[in-house]
Order: sequence, then structure tokens, then C-alpha cells
Amino acid sequence: MSETGVRDSLDELKTAAKSSIAEASSLSELADIETTYLGRKGQLTQLLRGVGELPPEERPTFGRLVNEARAGLEQALADRRAALAETEGAQRLRAEALDVTLPGRFYTVGRQHPLSATMDRIKRIFLGLGYEIVDSPEIERYHYNFESLNYPEEHPAMDEQMSFYVTDDLLLRTQTTAVQARIMESRQPPLRICTMGRCYRSDEVDATHSHTFHQVDCFAVDEDITFADLKGTLYNFAREMFGPDTQVRFRPDYFPFVEPGAEVAITCVICGGEGCGVCKSTGWLELGGAGMIHPNVFRQVGIDPEQYSGFAFGLGIDRMPMMMYRIDDLRLFLENDIRFLRQV
Repeated sequence: MSETGVRDSLDELKTAAKSSIAEASSLSELADIETTYLGRKGQLTQLLRGVGELPPEERPTFGRLVNEARAGLEQALADRRAALAETEGAQRLRAEALDVTLPGRFYTVGRQHPLSATMDRIKRIFLGLGYEIVDSPEIERYHYNFESLNYPEEHPAMDEQMSFYVTDDLLLRTQTTAVQARIMESRQPPLRICTMGRCYRSDEVDATHSHTFHQVDCFAVDEDITFADLKGTLYNFAREMFGPDTQVRFRPDYFPFVEPGAEVAITCVICGGEGCGVCKSTGWLELGGAGMIHPNVFRQVGIDPEQYSGFAFGLGIDRMPMMMYRIDDLRLFLENDIRFLRQV
């Protein structure tokens, strides 16, 4: 190839390359163009490899012309790359720009379930009264749920229609009171124990009943414990839980594991004891049952009822937030309706 032919080929290549470089619309497209012309297998590189076909006296001129062409294309690529980088940077800034005049985004903040909040409050109160918080199994042995609590065999609570049995000896606990014998058979007095959690009974679900409900159960065992200690404990709890003006009422009642037994009620938190629809015009709301631990319960776990005495009480947890927040349907606690949870 003559020097004139080399120059013509290089001029055509430079013209085509510079035209492609000028028309490149993105940095990635420009990188492809650079590979096409200046890469290891690029057109200019291939042209340079043909130097061996030229006469020796023309080779220096050919090499100089190719290197000049390469330098010109590299400069054109650098200029176009700088321009595209500036343009793309400006486009990216526009795309990512924030309109500070727009209103802010409201993030959903999680809230504690009313039952969880109630149980946390109960725990704080009883910890302050010197009680130890313990856990107990929801799948309980028949012995702890009934037999150790002095239930007679004919008691209706032992009917399969009222309990969910897993096996002949295992059932879903019907009351958190089942923890009493578990603790007393492994520890010696003095004892101040509180437990709470889910309980299960076969019951029709409606606004005031459910097969799953929650209880808090406490008991204390020591020398010279009296019914007055029980009353003082529940007075303190009621006033901490529902307000300093809350009154507590005790009426005789029967529970197999206590003697004497009592029904515990507080003045209605809605009407203050004057009578309303919530308390059915009585001025009182029932919380649960209480009493002095029956001697037979002590004997079964090896505690001498002549030396030690104790009291126990079990209160329905679900009813507490219902009273405090004026909730009229128990099912709302378990339906996870976000509209309900946001109101409490």
C-alpha cells in the first residue's frame, strides 16, 4: 500500500470514528465505540498490524500516521466522555432531586396490643408488691390442673365438654391456678408467686365469652398469713390498676382450692359505682375469685397446714382493658383489626 493509500484509509477511519464519537449518547455507548476502533481487535489496531506488508522505507511513515490517528481519536473520546459525564450527572441529579415543599411521609408506628399492655402493667404492680413472676405450661397435666387443687371427681369443670384434652393425662390448662402445686412441691415457704397467660375452655364464642382467655394468678404462703393480707393485697392492686378511688368488694363464693372463698369485685370504672349499663346498674364489676388456700392443697405438696397458711386469687385479664377502654366485644382482642388497635 502506498503512502497516499495509507493516508486515505486513515482519513476514512478517522472520519467514521469521530462521527460515531460525536453521535454517542451515553458513556456505555462511547465505551463500545472505543473498543470498536482502539481495542485489541479494533479497526485502527488491525490497520497497524498490516505494517509488515509495506516496503521497509514506508513503514516509519505508516507507523507515524497511525499513531497520529490514534492520538486524535483518544483526544476526541476524552472530550466526548467529559461532556457525557457532565450531562449524565446533571440528569441523575434532576432525577434524584427532592421537592422539599412536599409534605413529609408518615411512617406507621407499631403499638402494643391492649392485652400485652395490660399484662405488663399487672407485672409491674405485683413486682412492686414483692411477687416473683413465673411462667407455667399451657399444656398441663390433669394432676396439676384439677387433682392437686382439691377438685372433687364430680366437679363440672372436669367434664370433657368444658376442657380441651390432648391425652387422658394432658389438657390445655383451664386456669393459671395450675401453677400452685408445681411451685409448692419444689420450694419451701415463704412464697410470693405470680403467673399469667392464656387459658382454654370449651365455650361458645360471643361478645363476652371465648374459648381462649387470659388470667393472672397469685398466691402467698408463709406463717400467720390471714384473710386481711389477701384483702390488703387486692386493695393495693385495684387502686394501682384502676385508680386511687377504686373500692373492692368481697362476697362469699366457692372454689375447691380455697376455704373460705370469695368473689372479688371493684367499683365500676365507668360510673364510679353509681350504676350504668356496663355494670348493669349494680355499681360493681367482677374481677375473679380469691380465698385462703385449702389445707388439702398444702397436704398434697407436703406443706404443714398447721404451721403455714396462704391465700390465692385468680383474676380475668381480658375484662380489665374492656373496662378501662370501654370495649364491648371480647372478640376484638383476637381479630387483629388494625382499626381497633389504633384506637386503644
